[in-house]
Amino acid sequence: MLRLASDRDEISVVADQWGNPTSALDIATAILLAAAMLDRDKAFDAFGVYHLVGTGETNWSGFARRVMEASQALGGRHARIRDIASRDYPAKAPGPRNSRLSTAKFAAVFGWQAPEWRSSVGAVVQDLPIEETWNPAK
Repeated sequence: MLRLASDRDEISVVADQWGNPTSALDIATAILLAAAMLDRDKAFDAFGVYHLVGTGETNWSGFARRVMEASQALGGRHARIRDIASRDYPAKAPGPRNSRLSTAKFAAVFGWQAPEWRSSVGAVVQDLPIEETWNPAK
C-alpha cells in the first residue's frame, strides 16, 4: 500500500472481503509463548490446530485506510482509499469473502491473545525503514 502511495493519490481496494489482519510480530510473539509453555509443561497434551489472528476484524479497504493513517501520522506518504467490489478488482483468482477466524482456543490454552489489529498496523508502519518504503526510487 505504501509503495502504491508513492505514485498515486488514490488507490482502489476491495471492500467486500473481510478478515482479521495479523502482524508477523504478533505471530512471532505467540509462537515464542507457545514454545515456552511446551518447554515448561512436559505433560502438555492439547495438541491440534489453532488459529491465531489479530483481535478485531475489517475489510481490505479498512486495512488500507489504517495503513495510510499510520503513515500520514508519521509524516510518510499516504493516499485516499476508494472502496471497490471484488468483481471490479483484476485478480487471477477471487479472494475469500470471509477469512475471519476465532482465536478463542489459542487464548484459552496459551493464555494470550493478539493485540487489536489497528495498533499492530501502527507499530509495523512505525518500524518500516522510511526512505526505502516510502520512496523506492532511493
